[in-house]
Amino acid sequence: MLATPVLQEPAPARAHPHFGSPGQSAFDAVLFDCDGVLVDSEPITKEVLREMLTEMGWAISSDECMGLFIGKAPTDEAALIEQRTGHRLTEPWIAEFRRRRNEALERELLAVPNIHQAVHAAYVHHGGRIACASGSDRRKLELQLEKVSLMRYFDGRIFSGPEMKRSKPAPDVYLAAAQALGVSPQRCVVIEDTVTGVTAGAAAGALVFAYNREPIGDLTPRALLNAGATLVFHDMAELPSLVCG
Repeated sequence: MLATPVLQEPAPARAHPHFGSPGQSAFDAVLFDCDGVLVDSEPITKEVLREMLTEMGWAISSDECMGLFIGKAPTDEAALIEQRTGHRLTEPWIAEFRRRRNEALERELLAVPNIHQAVHAAYVHHGGRIACASGSDRRKLELQLEKVSLMRYFDGRIFSGPEMKRSKPAPDVYLAAAQALGVSPQRCVVIEDTVTGVTAGAAAGALVFAYNREPIGDLTPRALLNAGATLVFHDMAELPSLVCG
């Protein structure tokens, strides 16, 4: 039996003007984060990062690396890395990280369980008005979507944080996706899995549903709700009923 989604207080109808309005669809478009929502990439990329940080002199554990960097690029925590290693993040280092990361993703990446059915349902129900809006670089996004056979749903509707003036937790990537789809951000639902991403979706004015398959460190349902999520769910098999109602 599927777990009941955890609802934020106050009730969603008061938290967002379109949620649950009688006789009115709650939203017109679905904006998906990528890492941790469409693909199970975080353990792979954070292991590559852990190895490279260890090579720089920071003996960081896998759990600590995941806790510190989930939902973030290494450049988002450049100051912390420099503090702990004594080395600045150079362009060659970033290029080598991306090369090793991409090789690992090509070998190991899997889709999030039940995501294909969920994306298909959202795509059909909303007439193709779905997008992928991520803080990752475009090469990584395209590699991942191709690898797990989801590109056909998002081709031409991929939005990358590094291409924006500001990346998450700023709302720019979600605002750009909504504009491209011709939908007001207030009529979009964002699917996210990190505090950084939930903060970005909420700042855009969208409704945010947070996916939390299992708590990772401080990344708990309560933390996601506190960041601005309207509800938390635990299985992508639940998503069609949430976004296609």
